[in-house]
Amino acid sequence: MLTASLPIRHVSEFSAEVRESLTKPGQRELPSKYLYDEVGSALFEAICVLPEYGLTRADARLLEKYSREIVGRLPSPIQVAELGSGSGKKTRWILEALSRRQRTYYYPIEISPSALAACAKELGQIDLVSVVGHEQPYLEGLRTVAEGRGERDHLLVLFLGSTIGNFDRDAGEEFLSEMREILQPGDALLLGTDLEKSIELQLLAYDDPAGVTAAFNLNLLARINRELGADFDLSSFRHQARWNRVERRIEMHLGSMCRQTVHVPAASLRFMLDEDETIWTESSHKYQAEEIPEMAERTGFRCDGQWIDREWPFAQNLLIAG
Repeated sequence: MLTASLPIRHVSEFSAEVRESLTKPGQRELPSKYLYDEVGSALFEAICVLPEYGLTRADARLLEKYSREIVGRLPSPIQVAELGSGSGKKTRWILEALSRRQRTYYYPIEISPSALAACAKELGQIDLVSVVGHEQPYLEGLRTVAEGRGERDHLLVLFLGSTIGNFDRDAGEEFLSEMREILQPGDALLLGTDLEKSIELQLLAYDDPAGVTAAFNLNLLARINRELGADFDLSSFRHQARWNRVERRIEMHLGSMCRQTVHVPAASLRFMLDEDETIWTESSHKYQAEEIPEMAERTGFRCDGQWIDREWPFAQNLLIAG
């Protein structure tokens, strides 16, 4: 049964993308953005505190240590938009640094209403900060914020964590170029990038012994069952994390443990999975620090500053729109 409270537009878009991705020739896929429903968002918050997943702590350490320096490089007045805010916990450091010098409007942009609610609760009590959430895709939401800014306002866009790594490299650069087209010269982008490290360490971060990441990945199938009326048997799938040496990325897959047929009524789809066939659900590309300024130049930015965590190699990069 389809969930009656779901907006028709959401069901239509979700079912269309599920159908398109699962019928791709060669490797079946599912869009990683759909990992983050209410359950998935809660599981990801749990992943972020796992000892094996050092990325989020590195991201937060850099923001806590360098937020004043980062903000000090930016002009006033400034508004803040964040793509994929999640709960907003890490963003507090930036907003508190800004609140010491001005009133700030903060616009979290998310497709997850539960994440927006958590973000408003987390950050809504900071003095001189007003939180206005946008439940929209990244670029659509950013365009809304940019068009609504005051004539004198500058814009700081936050793209934290390693979300840029979820894009194929060419697609990531295209995304940054599209973002640059929305921004004005002098606007800023704070971009988080996970850096290369030992393969063993990376694989453990995406396949933890407690099985939280596995539950996060499998919840995508459960979500399709709940919202699109599918009949995925979760017990017949196994979470897999792989290192792709050529592309320098971690891949998350769901492997079929037997030959099985799956029906997704809302997508008018029935398909068969062979034993050991996988559905690819997410990629996380890793970078070298020196690649980021070069990528910035190719996409219409210049790198004004880079801060690197040495405990878990990760970089915050301040890019200025040219």
